[in-house]
Amino acid sequence: MFSKILIANRGEIACRVIKTAKIMGIKTVAVYSDADREALHVSMADEAVHIGGSPASESYLLGDKIIAACKETGAEAVHPGYGFLSENAKFCEALEKAGITFIGPPPNAIEAMGDKITSKKIAKEANVSTVPGYMGLIEDTDEAVKISNEIGYPVMIKASAGGGGKGMRIAWNDAEAREGFERSKSEAASSFGDDRIFIEKFVTDPRHIEIQVLADKHGNCIYLGERECSIQRRNQKVIEEAPSPFLDEETRKKMGEQSVALAKAVGYASAGTVEFIVDGDKNFYFLEMNTRLQVEHPVTELITGIDLVEQMLRVAAGEKLSIAQDEVTLNGWAIESRLYAEDPYRNFLPSIGRLTTYRPPSEFESEDLVVRNDTGVFDGGEISTFYDPMIAKLCTWAPDRAAAISAMSDALDAFEVEGIGHNIPFLSAVMEQDRFKEGRLTTGYIAEEFPDGFNGVELGNAAKKNIAGLAAYIGFHSQHRGFAEADTLDLSIKDVARSVMIGDERFDFDVLEEAVIWRDREDDFEMLMRVETDWGPGETLIRARVGDDHIVAQVTRKATGFRVRYRGADMNVQVFEPHVADLMVHMPVKMPPDMSKFLLCPMPGQVVRLEVAEGDEVQEGQPLAIVEAMKMENVLRAEKKAIVSKIAADVGSILAVDDVIMEFEDQ
Repeated sequence: MFSKILIANRGEIACRVIKTAKIMGIKTVAVYSDADREALHVSMADEAVHIGGSPASESYLLGDKIIAACKETGAEAVHPGYGFLSENAKFCEALEKAGITFIGPPPNAIEAMGDKITSKKIAKEANVSTVPGYMGLIEDTDEAVKISNEIGYPVMIKASAGGGGKGMRIAWNDAEAREGFERSKSEAASSFGDDRIFIEKFVTDPRHIEIQVLADKHGNCIYLGERECSIQRRNQKVIEEAPSPFLDEETRKKMGEQSVALAKAVGYASAGTVEFIVDGDKNFYFLEMNTRLQVEHPVTELITGIDLVEQMLRVAAGEKLSIAQDEVTLNGWAIESRLYAEDPYRNFLPSIGRLTTYRPPSEFESEDLVVRNDTGVFDGGEISTFYDPMIAKLCTWAPDRAAAISAMSDALDAFEVEGIGHNIPFLSAVMEQDRFKEGRLTTGYIAEEFPDGFNGVELGNAAKKNIAGLAAYIGFHSQHRGFAEADTLDLSIKDVARSVMIGDERFDFDVLEEAVIWRDREDDFEMLMRVETDWGPGETLIRARVGDDHIVAQVTRKATGFRVRYRGADMNVQVFEPHVADLMVHMPVKMPPDMSKFLLCPMPGQVVRLEVAEGDEVQEGQPLAIVEAMKMENVLRAEKKAIVSKIAADVGSILAVDDVIMEFEDQ
């Protein structure tokens, strides 16, 4: 076994590899860019080497600097994590030439599977089910449109060297095929240095299900069940789980055996993932093979008990697999939620800045519950514009799916993040949806369930009543405590009236020492709601039982009550004495300014293209500008018919959130 390895990556995956290496007694070397000098993976490793500037092209993508760092520190092997150089065959060959072991598959397997055109041909030869499509090179837009018509819409336009949703578009007609081809080609060139594009049939209402394989250098290969990865946004996975709520044992076995056949066909050795799309009749088609550790690998580890990083290290060191196929058992259910620095209220656009608060839920492991948080950030750290916006991967495991979902809801409620926009409210909202709980998933889930984007969550009546009762209870008790400590007023809390306003809704309570009595003013009905909590004034996380319901919520004190975040809802909960609540209906409401005549930059980014000029008439849905952020090109479109009166930003301009790009006037 190796005595020292270098991790050629950053963020949570670098931290993840370091954890297993420490358990195995292997020393670790981190590499870092200018932007990552204070990063968590740097402090966790035994040694750290600076390798260049903040852009990945000046640091993490420079194989020669990685090799130099290995020689400087005496690292015998390199774990690439995912992204960056993890699927770069030339880097593997350079390591081999330098006498350094690559902790991953051989270069020929990476090269064969990394090219989506070649990989589909190999898959077909290995009798793996494949999607109909055109696997040749496509020269220009006209040819792309012609091929799309021959295949039949809808089609998927993909970068051959793509990954992570970059260089990928769905087209339903000729116009979308033209635009999709141009955008995919441009993104592929900037992200991968390879602008080759191919087109295949898009399977409607598909599920995205992948098989984890594990192979050694001695010809042994097994599969470790599947992961359901259908909940995606812009072709980027958001929530994953294992096993899939859709597959039966027969289909799982067929997919697993075909995945093993493909791995053996390319001489694979290490952990790898074979991705499939699966239709409603359980027909499955090969999508691609990822020749690296997947982001979502923790859910497989949780249901199998197998540490995939450990297995990669052992395989790279030449050991045989110690696990046979008939020894693989799937136990319980695991769910992973990817926490991104993306603002769901702004169509999930990237959000950068400092984490003024970062307090994840405590990691926990027992016979019937596991809470795991894989992260690469810390309280006070910074989310940079240079890299992927991932904050953490929050995972839960339980004996069954319903319990795993419930545990995830509680864990998300307890995850405190401030300073940037993040997608925790959205993740919480999905966990509460009946469709998700029933397992009716497709890759179109987010588009179908949130057709107008994410605009927050409206709690049901029962949940809202519980929050109101809790606010009445803690509001009065914190006030009473302040008076008691000041020793200026002797208050009795035996029967104190409080009114709670959540939006336009009003709830009336009598606050008791360990309960509240909810009073329905219209029906002259009352209900006792016992409250149990050890919350104290100043704390931002509250765990309580209200009646029969367990509540985990984030609470921030405000002048007239609390800001409460619970199950994806973000509420201004006001607590008044009843006579004050009576007067609230007369208070004026301040309206936000009208910004409909401006195109605002929705994220920090760079203007890479302007599609219109001053004086142009634009139609609803027409592209206006393209802004690049975190290596993704975002097309900004007109919301209505108008005339461009002023262009306020030039191509190349670096813009902050809400900077004006252009102004409009009505026709």
